Amino acid sequence: MVTTFRQARLEAGALALCTVALVGALTACGGDDGATDAKPPAAAPVTSATPPGAPTGPPSPADPAAAGRAAALEVYSAMWTERTKAYRQATSEGTDLERYAALDALRGFERDLARMKENDTVFRGELRHAPEVTVLRADARPPTATVEDCVDLSRWRVLDTTTGWPIPLPSGQPLRQAATATVERGDGGRWMVTEYTADTTRSC
Repeated sequence: MVTTFRQARLEAGALALCTVALVGALTACGGDDGATDAKPPAAAPVTSATPPGAPTGPPSPADPAAAGRAAALEVYSAMWTERTKAYRQATSEGTDLERYAALDALRGFERDLARMKENDTVFRGELRHAPEVTVLRADARPPTATVEDCVDLSRWRVLDTTTGWPIPLPSGQPLRQAATATVERGDGGRWMVTEYTADTTRSC
């Protein structure tokens, strides 16, 4: 249960999305075994390993804002991944949607999933998007970020699970739709998506 995001707005029993890890490839270089008069190798310089994400120097004044934007976008992207998983099966069970979405955003997603289950529909295909943090209010209480997104539905399909046939999207609905989300940081420093609105009438 979310306890740190606008607690006054939480309803009783309100429901409280993991980023894709990038793995770098490691390569090794071999030496020339044919040389017999090679000098002994010089001692390797001593270096200290820096863990990923650790600061490499004194932070500049712009670092806090950059870090806030990156954190908000990371959580939004993770929410998107878990939301897509849920829409593919018409349920949030087995996903981490509640880890990244809360309040109005989570309630809206759960309503969508309930309607999908009632209508025997799921989503298939690829849902592409291009999110961007357009506003960061680091001094607000709580700190918030606004994410503007452009959602591409051209490869996204609604499937009737009773027949296996796809259901066409409404003819007047643009295939590229604008969406807006609010991401908030709680007292513990954790960001979550608290509002999400898709404008099915506005193209982007």
